[in-house]
Amino acid sequence: MPIEIALWRMGQTPERVAFSALDEEKHLESLLASDLSILDPNLLLIGRQVPTIYGKFIDLLAIDREGNLVVIELKKDKTPRDVVAQLLDYGSWVKTLDDTDIAGIYEKFMDKRDGAPSSISLDAVFCERFGVTAMPETLNEAHELLVVATVLDDSTERIIDYLTDFGVAINAAFFRVFKDGDKEYLTRAWLIAPETADAKISDKREKLPWNGEYYVSFGHRDNSRNWEDACKYGFFSAGGGDWYSRTLNMLETGGRVWVNVPQTGYVGVGIVEDGPVLPSQFLVDDGAGNKVPITSMPLKGNLIQPPDNPPGTDEYLVRVKWIKTVPLKDAVSEKGFFGNQNSAARPRAKSWSFTIERLKHHFGIQD
Repeated sequence: MPIEIALWRMGQTPERVAFSALDEEKHLESLLASDLSILDPNLLLIGRQVPTIYGKFIDLLAIDREGNLVVIELKKDKTPRDVVAQLLDYGSWVKTLDDTDIAGIYEKFMDKRDGAPSSISLDAVFCERFGVTAMPETLNEAHELLVVATVLDDSTERIIDYLTDFGVAINAAFFRVFKDGDKEYLTRAWLIAPETADAKISDKREKLPWNGEYYVSFGHRDNSRNWEDACKYGFFSAGGGDWYSRTLNMLETGGRVWVNVPQTGYVGVGIVEDGPVLPSQFLVDDGAGNKVPITSMPLKGNLIQPPDNPPGTDEYLVRVKWIKTVPLKDAVSEKGFFGNQNSAARPRAKSWSFTIERLKHHFGIQD
C-alpha cells in the first residue's frame, strides 16, 4: 500500500484538513509539465506527448542524472490492466532509443514549447540542471516506468508490486489536494518508496569496467567536417563549442578508437597519435616533403571557422593512424550497436563489447 498522507490544522485541538482528488488528471499532467520537481526533483523533462513508432503518445518523458529515461504515464480513465500494459509497451520502445534519438526528442519538445528552434543543447541543459560538467558517457542503459494517478486502485497496486519483484523498474505515485478555506495544497505519495524500488533493480544498472577501447562520434558534413578529408589526412575532429570538443581531451596517445558517424554507422578504427589541436596547428605532408598546416591543403570540406562564429567554437583535430576506414556508403550499423552523442567516450555499457566484436568481424581486425 502507498504511504498515506494526512494534514491537520493546528489550534487548541488539531483539526484534520479534508482532501480530494484533482478534478482532472489532464490538469495534473500540465502541472507536472510545468514543474517536474513536483513529482521528482531528480528528473529533467525532455518530452511531452512523445510519439512512438506504434502510433501512441507517451504523456511525459524524462531523464535522470544517470542518463536513464523515465516514462511517465497518467492513469486518466484507463483500467489497471490498460495503463500498466501501455507502460510496458512504451518501455519496449524506449529501450531502443540511442543518444541521437534522445537528443532529437528533446529538440522537438523545446521547439514545440518555445515555438522556435532552441539554441541550447540537451547536453548543456543536463549539465546545468544536475550541476555536472558532462553528461554520462552512455545514455539509456536502463529505464523506469511510472504511473501517475489521483487515485490508485488495489489492482494497479498488486500488478506493480508483482512486476517489481521480478526486477521490472516500475512504480506509481498519486496526488491529493487538501483544501483549507480558500487555500489548496498538493501532496504526493509513492506506492513503493523510491529507495526500495531502486534496490530491487540495482543489479540491472551495474556498469562494466571500461575495456580500454574508445568511442568517437564524427559529425560528418559535406562542406565542413568531412570524412574523406579525415581518411586522407589521418584525423578525426569535433567543434562547435566546448561541450563538443572537450571530451577529445580524454583520449590517450596509443589508444584505439572506433569512429561512428551518427545516423550512418561505424566507418573507421585507428590509433591515436596526437592532439587535439587547432587546424592551423595540424601539420601534414604537402607531397614535397614539407610539413604544412592542413588548412593550406586541398580539402573536400572546410575546417576554418567563419569570422562571425562565436568565440570557442573552433574545430579541434586529433591525429590518428588509421587501421581501417570505409566510405560513408559502406558504414557498418547493426541493431544493438553502441551510440553516444559525446565526441569521445570511454563506454562501460554492455552493448560496447558487443559492438566492438561485431566491428572486428566487419573490419577484419584480428586482435
